[in-house]
Amino acid sequence: MKLDRRTFIKGAGAGTATCALATLPGSLAALGHSELQGSAESVASICEMCSTRCPISARVVNGKNVSILGNANAKSFGGAVCARGGAGHSQLYDKQRIVKPLKRVGERGEGNWQEIEWDEAYRTIAENLNRIKTQHGAETVAFSSKSGSLSGHLFHLAKAFGSPNTFTHASTCPGSYVIAAKAMFGGKIKRDLSNSKYIINFGHNLYEGINMSETRGMMNAQMEKGAKLVVFEPRFSIVADKADEWYAIKPGTDVAVALAICHTLISDDLYDKDFVAQYVTGFEDFAKEVKAYTPEWAESVSDVPAEDIRRITHEYAAAAPHALVDFGHRSSFTTEEFEMRRALYAANVLVGNIERKGGLYFGKKASSYNKFAGEKVAPTLAKPGVDGMPKIDAKRIDMVDEQYAMTWSSGGVYQTILDSTLDAVPYQLRAWVMSRTNPMQTMTDRARIVETMQKLDFIVACDIYISESAAYADIFLPESTYLERDEEIADKSSKNPAYYVRQRVVETIGDTKPSWQIWKELADELGQGQFFPWENMETLQLFQVQRDVNLLRKIKDEGFVSFGKPLMLRERSMVRDFAAAYPSAKPLDEDGTYASHLSFKTPSGKIELSSDKVEEMAPGRGVIRYREVTMKKADELFFIQGKVAVHTNAATQNVPMLANLMSDNALWIHPITAGLLNISSGDKIRIYNDTGSEEGHALVTPGIRPDTVFAYMGCGSKNKELARATGKGVHCGNLLPHVTSPVTGMNLHTTGVKVAKI
Repeated sequence: MKLDRRTFIKGAGAGTATCALATLPGSLAALGHSELQGSAESVASICEMCSTRCPISARVVNGKNVSILGNANAKSFGGAVCARGGAGHSQLYDKQRIVKPLKRVGERGEGNWQEIEWDEAYRTIAENLNRIKTQHGAETVAFSSKSGSLSGHLFHLAKAFGSPNTFTHASTCPGSYVIAAKAMFGGKIKRDLSNSKYIINFGHNLYEGINMSETRGMMNAQMEKGAKLVVFEPRFSIVADKADEWYAIKPGTDVAVALAICHTLISDDLYDKDFVAQYVTGFEDFAKEVKAYTPEWAESVSDVPAEDIRRITHEYAAAAPHALVDFGHRSSFTTEEFEMRRALYAANVLVGNIERKGGLYFGKKASSYNKFAGEKVAPTLAKPGVDGMPKIDAKRIDMVDEQYAMTWSSGGVYQTILDSTLDAVPYQLRAWVMSRTNPMQTMTDRARIVETMQKLDFIVACDIYISESAAYADIFLPESTYLERDEEIADKSSKNPAYYVRQRVVETIGDTKPSWQIWKELADELGQGQFFPWENMETLQLFQVQRDVNLLRKIKDEGFVSFGKPLMLRERSMVRDFAAAYPSAKPLDEDGTYASHLSFKTPSGKIELSSDKVEEMAPGRGVIRYREVTMKKADELFFIQGKVAVHTNAATQNVPMLANLMSDNALWIHPITAGLLNISSGDKIRIYNDTGSEEGHALVTPGIRPDTVFAYMGCGSKNKELARATGKGVHCGNLLPHVTSPVTGMNLHTTGVKVAKI
């Protein structure tokens, strides 16, 4: 068969046709649409096919399609988009996306909907939420959203309404390394992958879970600068395939190897003593703790040879400070996420790579950057303040345990919505308003989420599709796609300040609205319109730039605007160039850096390898230490999950182009294990444990440990509204138990399963 563009497009169309179901009320198919209306000239905007939100340049082509390219002004992103980004137009005119408000007319989850107008939708929501507020208190309504631009306006509405219960997806995905960084450094920290000479990776699969800037940075380090990449991961992922060395580490034992690396750095006198003496507190307690964590001990725990751990540590130290241990996402999440991430950060701290090329660094926002420059190099954005916002006395539902104190302002412990609804802990939750979030897929124990949704008095979902979670809503609010809406200017600062903005490329299709407008209009109906004083998005943008029309025009015209020279405080060449560019810049230290200005927002003002604050919150966890975890029964296999390059977790499985690229997630299983179970590739199998049971098919491959099975997450939806995704593949959340990790509040994403041929 000839495989070219024409064949692919023909096949894509055929694939879409075969999965067509009865037309959904409120869908684009039910409404019908004519020629696309929009700009034939390129418009600078921001992608939203994943959470990275890359800068893009898009335009309408012949009234039939949308060209989506990368924004050339965003150099680190390479002026390119990934497969998901390129498929944005497929989402835009997908006949299955919802373009009219809907109300449920049958039982929850039954799939019976009726089209309604916006005024009825708002009125129904306001009547129910205000009734619940009057009878039970505003705090009994939870608000959750995908993080980023989508969450700000919803959470503003929650505050105006009087509820403290706002949640992002953090505890199901990135929360652990954010909380660990907050504990150790006082805030978020970034990776300078592109300048690194040696990268140790614990399954952060940037070649599948693509972040265009970071992925290109790692590619550049490997291909252009010859960086060595060492990967510890239970399966042979794409990042493992591109590594110089891959070790099939036992799931959940990453922390043992990370601590053994720290042990070797200290015991073999490889660590940066000057850096530790000046910037670190708690080193003595940490060194005492890791003394027992030898490479030989780590080998007994992880199956990684001791001699390799020791050699890799020496190579890493030799490349330092232009070397790093990646702290990002990985395929096995255990209850010891907090210790794991802190151990990874510690391995960076010990080699003194903070604010050095190829190491870790803090983002340079305009206010701090301008202070170093001694002049206003970058404009600062204003934040709209609103007078008279209600004072909220009620405690959040995740404030039942002090150990989670650092999560309360970092997205919260999302799954406590289930505890509060089902067990009335700390009080009974009555309603849930969710925006672009799909907990049925991203939380654990799907059956418990269904039970929660069936018990709630009222549920509102705002999304593009009727997701598996939105299928249980009482009212569905259709949001415009990212190609149809304008939003605030966003801060994208890295080594120097930068801003970008999302702009409408095409005219709105159907009767959808951007979420900022939805929550503003709902506030009016709820009687809280005074807390949303901006008239429209341009009013808000003008407020941000303090009515500097020229600045706003520049940001809109270019899409991505950076200011000044890149700066890392302990990198001499960068500091020298920075000081030469700005005559009023702060005087250099004697060593030619700004090292004396490096500070940390921790109680001690230093990097905390041992933390009194953490010890007070969670007794026994002040010092980073190893704790053995049990994630499976003796007769079970480890079950791990991960991201894939053509999908974003559980958000894109119904997008036509991406569904055609991948609609299923075969279960990876090792040939030895498959042989014992009489399973061959393609065989239909059952995967089960005490939490749930799923059916799928097998992919027999040597690229996985014999004691482990793997599936890409996001497949196997169980609601009929997602015609392309429903019933295809393994639903990972249906196999994961409801367990919350200490301190970080993370879901458990590694467990045990049994597998049987059907």
